[in-house]
Amino acid sequence: MQDKPMNQTDNIENRISKTWELDNISIAHNVIDYKTFGKTKSINNSDLVRLHFGLQGSYNFNYEQLGSSFELSGSHNNIMYSDGLEIEVENKSQRIETFGVNFTAESFIEIAQNGNEPLKRFADKVLNKENSILSNHWRINNFKIQQVITEIINCSYEKELKDLFLLSKSIELLVLQADLYDKQENTLFIKSQNDKKKLIEAKELLTSRIDNPPTIVQLSKLTGINEYKLKKGFKELFGTTIFGYIHKNRMSLAKKLLLGTDKSAKEIAYETGYNSPQHFSTAFKKEFGVSPNDIR
Repeated sequence: MQDKPMNQTDNIENRISKTWELDNISIAHNVIDYKTFGKTKSINNSDLVRLHFGLQGSYNFNYEQLGSSFELSGSHNNIMYSDGLEIEVENKSQRIETFGVNFTAESFIEIAQNGNEPLKRFADKVLNKENSILSNHWRINNFKIQQVITEIINCSYEKELKDLFLLSKSIELLVLQADLYDKQENTLFIKSQNDKKKLIEAKELLTSRIDNPPTIVQLSKLTGINEYKLKKGFKELFGTTIFGYIHKNRMSLAKKLLLGTDKSAKEIAYETGYNSPQHFSTAFKKEFGVSPNDIR
């Protein structure tokens, strides 16, 4: 859903967009701040397979070619195909952030026909030009998916290496989605939408307070979900434990600050929640194989 909306300017306060164009693949990251709540139409005549990732915000959208409507919030993803696109989006929050990878139908078929069963079935529908969605049940972005998206957004490579990196990461996102949708629904521990919303809220709280995250007891009270369900559900939805999520986010932020700012390793250690530079340096070296100063 990275297509250009019609009459978008009336209701948009601010829009930040970043795009990457490769042979047969286009990538886009959009952050839109709306003035108020309303509906916007998007039309595109391209024959594309769309890997769509919602990162934040709530919205409803009606997909004309699929004859389907969806109500989405927070972190989610799906794969959609149609020969041409007409959707109507109704924003339910002031800010919506999305990320998308669009494959041409031919390039997608070439890749997906060697995938798992959900991907093969979807590729057959694309081959027959059958408008389709991978699943009517949208999955939540796990930590690996979020990490790859962050790596693409912060890509620092140039020229040929940049194209190669973006190509590999686009395929990696497709693989991660295919694996996510291969899991049987009846084996899932978390089934209710209400519990999923609470777990997404828990993840967002951890992200916003990464320097001083709440304990599991505090997080349970803040989100209104019991500790057992919080721990087990978090691991199921996001592919990592709560402590693992905190650690990975701290390391990802630390690496970004080391490469993108002039802050000292000591400053970054405290900024990412470590009590001492020594503990930070040990954790960083274990994660990336080099010390914080050496990565620069």
